[in-house]
Amino acid sequence: MPYITGIDRNQAQMFPELLDEYVNEDNPVRVIDAFVKSLDMVKLGFTNSVNIGPGAPSYDPKDLMKLYLYGYGNGIRTSRKLEKAIYTNVEIMWLIQKLHPDFKTIADFRRQNKLQMKKVFKEFNLLCRDWDLFGGELVAKDGTKLRADNSKRNNYNRKKIDRQLKYIDEKINEYLNALDDGDKEPEEKPKYTIAEMQKKIEELNERKSFYTDLEQQMENSGVTEISTTDPDARLMDNKKNGLEVNYKGN
Repeated sequence: MPYITGIDRNQAQMFPELLDEYVNEDNPVRVIDAFVKSLDMVKLGFTNSVNIGPGAPSYDPKDLMKLYLYGYGNGIRTSRKLEKAIYTNVEIMWLIQKLHPDFKTIADFRRQNKLQMKKVFKEFNLLCRDWDLFGGELVAKDGTKLRADNSKRNNYNRKKIDRQLKYIDEKINEYLNALDDGDKEPEEKPKYTIAEMQKKIEELNERKSFYTDLEQQMENSGVTEISTTDPDARLMDNKKNGLEVNYKGN
């Protein structure tokens, strides 16, 4: 029975798919995109908001802010993990249009704009609650949730407002502190180098070919056992130690 096959990774596509097709119209990542696009980064005080001189162009602070909001919403707590997600996460590819800032750029942006980021995080949290996004719950990004009580949703008092704002501030600070702590940890080295991985893949392919050849030999000869050192050897029960390779007399 034929199976459904995917696209050949090495085959050029005549009609490349649009990146926008990978993100559904109702995907919450579109809310992050629209929200950040509406921000006045200069007024908020973000650095690198204005091109102030010659040299290599810097990343748009809106793109880096989008990246952090996505990380905030999905529990990504180090700059290195955000950098890795840039290459593996389709939603992030869509969100920042396949830009590839490295972890140092990501971390430096946070260090230079921590107060500004806190303002944006708080505003985004309040917006999500006001618009009843994310299923009527505002995810606090560490597993806890601020639930919208529908029966009392429109009833506010100063104590309730202060409590909610304090809670949001605490969660934002927890996230930013976790990012700071995570970036202090030494970078995890990969278990194997690329060369070692390629060698292991070659060894596995050789082993696969070896067993495939043995299987073919057994099928051609009609035997159910085969020895790679002596074709006359067979697995036999020695009664004491289980199965061993022995020679059966004629």
